[in-house]
Amino acid sequence: MEQKMNDLVLTILEELTGTDEVRSNPDINLFEESLMDSLNVVELLVELEEQCDVNVAPSDFDKAKWSTPNMIIEQALERAA
Repeated sequence: MEQKMNDLVLTILEELTGTDEVRSNPDINLFEESLMDSLNVVELLVELEEQCDVNVAPSDFDKAKWSTPNMIIEQALERAA
């Protein structure tokens, strides 16, 4: 399940950011590099719920814990149903 989640999250992030850098550099800070904004966050949460069965309320989203692809994967794995 972990590898599948990893691939799904990276694919979602590639689509949202428009770059494969999220896969080649999974520790890149998506917000500092202006690859993600608040609209992308909402889209990410929707995609995680639809594709990965991971439910995260926008109020539970902590930018500090979701700022890199690796951190997003970790959070998704922790919250997977």
